[in-house]
Amino acid sequence: MHDELIAQAQAWLTEDPDPETRTELARLIDAGDHTELAARFSGTLQFGTAGLRGELGAGPMRMNRSVVIRAAAGLAAYLKKQGHDNGLVVIGYDARHKSHDFAQDTAAVMTGAGLRAAVLPRPLPTPVLAFAIRHLGAVAGVEVTASHNPPRDNGYKVYLGDGSQIVPPADVDIAAEIAAVPSLTTVRRPTEGWDTLDDSVLDAYLARTDAVLSKDSPRTARTVYTAMHGVGKDVLLAAFARAGFPEPVLVAEQADPDPEFPTVAFPNPEEPGAMDLAFATARALSGEAAPDLVIANDPDADRCAVAVPDGTDWRMLRGDEVGALLAAHLVRRGATGTFAESIVSSSLLGRIAGKAGLPHVETLTGFKWIARAEGLRYGYEEALGYCVDPDGVRDKDGITAALLITELASQLKEEGRTLLDLLDDLAVEHGLHATDQLSVRVEDLSLIAAAMRRLREQSPTELAGLPITRTDDLTRGTAELPPTDGLRYTLDGARVIVRPSGTEPKLKCYLEVVVPVGSHEELPAARAKATALLESIKRDLSAAAGI
Repeated sequence: MHDELIAQAQAWLTEDPDPETRTELARLIDAGDHTELAARFSGTLQFGTAGLRGELGAGPMRMNRSVVIRAAAGLAAYLKKQGHDNGLVVIGYDARHKSHDFAQDTAAVMTGAGLRAAVLPRPLPTPVLAFAIRHLGAVAGVEVTASHNPPRDNGYKVYLGDGSQIVPPADVDIAAEIAAVPSLTTVRRPTEGWDTLDDSVLDAYLARTDAVLSKDSPRTARTVYTAMHGVGKDVLLAAFARAGFPEPVLVAEQADPDPEFPTVAFPNPEEPGAMDLAFATARALSGEAAPDLVIANDPDADRCAVAVPDGTDWRMLRGDEVGALLAAHLVRRGATGTFAESIVSSSLLGRIAGKAGLPHVETLTGFKWIARAEGLRYGYEEALGYCVDPDGVRDKDGITAALLITELASQLKEEGRTLLDLLDDLAVEHGLHATDQLSVRVEDLSLIAAAMRRLREQSPTELAGLPITRTDDLTRGTAELPPTDGLRYTLDGARVIVRPSGTEPKLKCYLEVVVPVGSHEELPAARAKATALLESIKRDLSAAAGI
């Protein structure tokens, strides 16, 4: 067994084009580190609807140049079988370790396969790549990013020519082509022949950001902004300047790209502590300079987090709250078209759309599904993702979302009101929709499978004293949804969805309770009731799942 493992590792070593991972792997072989080698060679990183994502390192179970070259070769073969023999593939990348190398390798493979390749000029937000695909008439796009994952990770996200991320069966077909690559020696990789784009695509994207705002809307709200050590700063500042908003005050320690993400445990605005420096920056500003909002992008700037003053301190708005605020703002502006969200997001969007007489659609989790909603005008999911300009970017976009929420804050500011006031109005109009999440990160992925199995075999009949009126096992699919690994519980006045994360080693449980509210005076009591219910549901669900 050990001999077979060493032989496998040596075969990989002979093909590895990267001196760093070659050195790393050779050291493991020389040391006879069978435990680590087994972890690297226990299979291959699976290409799915999220593309590839994993820890950097040598071997087929890690993200490295060998794995990326194979993935690019598989994608090229798939595109050619689809009839795109001379099609253009646009490639973007973030500022993580190896991202530039992976982008260059992808361009070389596409060129070697007879396709045309164009690489964005430098690390840029993922939405710029999503925009570039349709702007340039490409047949596909690749974004090298691990979004808000830890520093040791990287990833590979694939879009097709409609500007949306891949969905089945394209993922399975591409994975089959990747598996069919016999050896890296068969993959042609010229050293030139692709284009490196200039700033004209970025300029076109920025010109497009103006379209999300009303022509004569107020532009007075003041912001503090953090790029979370990612690539958002320059593009967001340019967009805000074009729009005529006050220049955001930067969180200096997190403003520039740094693949080590030194100030945060996880570079995700939702993680505890990630926003501490942003709040400290906001608190230090007073008087006329006092900010109305704190805005954060995740490292590839496709997500947008928003915080607001609440009494004497700052409060992060939940993704569902921002989702509802943007929806209400678009309705007030007379937007038409479909409002779409993932099934794990708040049902409040459906109430807002319904009252406005607009179509409302629920999809599976992820913008690859939301972006495909027919007649899409606005889409969001609770994990801080918002699509406010689907004609420009058919994906979540943290830059245009930041513009739109700042426009809304400016409009309310002119009326002597705040985003929290508007949230109160929505609660009185539609009922208080309170959401929370129970998220369990694991080292051992089998624990997630065990929890899902336990819930299926010993399905709870009530949570927090509320009877479960319906249980949907989403692996069977529904009339509206394709199959996915998840469970949905409908309760009397509440809803719970449990699913494994598609991008991280987490079991995620999404909770929502709806409490009717007759007037603004009833809001404090309704909030207290909702909070108690959510906590009770969390406790009961943890016990039922054994987590």
